[in-house]
Amino acid sequence: MSALRTPQELLTAAAVRARCEQLYALAEDGALEHFALDPAGLEAVAARVVAVTRAAYPTLEIPYHSRWQHFDVGGVARLDELDASFDAMGFDDAERARAQIDLVVLSVLLDAGAGPRWSYRERGKAYARSEGLAVASLRLFLAGRAGSAPLRVDAAGLEALGGFGLAEAFQVGPDNPLVGLDGRWALLARLAERLREAPELFGADARPGGLYDVAVARAAGAPLQAADLLELVLEGLGPIWPGRHTLEGVNLGDAWPHPALEGSHPADRLVPFHKLSQWLTYSLLEPLEWAGLEVVELDRLTGLPEYRNGGLLIDLGALRPKHPGVLGEAHAPGDPVIVEWRALTVALLDRVAPRVRSALGLSAAEFPLAKVLQGGTWAAGREVAAELRDGQPPLQLLSDGTVF
Repeated sequence: MSALRTPQELLTAAAVRARCEQLYALAEDGALEHFALDPAGLEAVAARVVAVTRAAYPTLEIPYHSRWQHFDVGGVARLDELDASFDAMGFDDAERARAQIDLVVLSVLLDAGAGPRWSYRERGKAYARSEGLAVASLRLFLAGRAGSAPLRVDAAGLEALGGFGLAEAFQVGPDNPLVGLDGRWALLARLAERLREAPELFGADARPGGLYDVAVARAAGAPLQAADLLELVLEGLGPIWPGRHTLEGVNLGDAWPHPALEGSHPADRLVPFHKLSQWLTYSLLEPLEWAGLEVVELDRLTGLPEYRNGGLLIDLGALRPKHPGVLGEAHAPGDPVIVEWRALTVALLDRVAPRVRSALGLSAAEFPLAKVLQGGTWAAGREVAAELRDGQPPLQLLSDGTVF
């Protein structure tokens, strides 16, 4: 691995894993300020993940951890409705993939934590948190409010939607507040700008679905590497992230400094995570595979450093807070305690995965990290949080709607 001092090097899954491993090595030496490691807790995490996975998927036929698993929440076959809409429009496989990518980009970018008071009501039932955001974004898409044509997201449609339209579509009001609403709309506004300024990636129609054609072209008839798909996502969407660190004029997105890392170069203390970009990459696997494009080497991507996976590690003792402020104070995404927590989450997920595979009798090829998360660590994190704190994460997070 290089020194990770250029934007091209930092905007990779390999950089995420390498920098997180640097902080993990410091944690092993007891040299971090906020967290200590506990091997017994790691075994408890693996055991809980195995139990949750077996309960949810007794046949061990586990899908990828992606946005697509949320759309049919509550037993409502919304994806069948989506497919019927595609059929009614006469979409071929390629156009269907473009539309699916339009939808999933919109939905993932709106998927940061909703907060405890928000929900989306559909047919008399309320859906909260990530599933509620999924249903709301799907309904927005099916209503044609995010595109200039039906079943599409494009720059013109997003500009016409506006912040008020987004709030209305997500049923936001005084009694139904959505955390980070302004940040979400700002992200969509920047998405619209980016769709227009990069026609080589998003096509003349300025739509996220243009990435399908680029992915097919870059694969050139061979399987597409998952890490290359992430780099395409970061190339295409990296510039939309707000107010973050830049290097050589390039926005690094979800990358933050940590004071325990040493070096003379401005990049040496930066820890990249690219959480939403990796979540989006995981969520692009199915549309690409449904259209016939094989994506391989999935484990070159990393686990997702967010509050379900990271919360599980704290709640079951794999990560031990070193002082009361860790859990007793609110933290912003760039605070060292959060950077530390997220980095250790990535590193520990790499250590949870083989333990879970061994217990289930599955190989890495059969049970890649994308399925360990789904089976899995995310669900276990939610389950334990519900048992301990009515679903809230163990840390108090100050979210702007674009990170967690």
